[in-house]
Amino acid sequence: MMPLNVQVLELEEVEEIVLVDEPVSLIVWNDEVNTFDWVIKSLMDVCDHSSEQAEQCAWIIHTKGKYAVKKGPRKKLNPMREALVDRGIGATVEELAQ
Repeated sequence: MMPLNVQVLELEEVEEIVLVDEPVSLIVWNDEVNTFDWVIKSLMDVCDHSSEQAEQCAWIIHTKGKYAVKKGPRKKLNPMREALVDRGIGATVEELAQ
């Protein structure tokens, strides 16, 4: 009888943390510096808003002090925030309110 060649394999348990890109809000803040026209143009250029959508956002920002002009994944909204800030517009990316 031939000896059996047995190979023992050890299984290793691995925990993996998967980061999910939860949706966030791009908030634009009101100020006393930027004109309506500049904010509207910037929202159209940066956020791809229509002129009507950008104008409505500008009015809400003006009356409420801030407005979430866009929602989506952080990796998409962070560059938009940076582009708005580069234009002198106050903008932040924040977690969605629960």
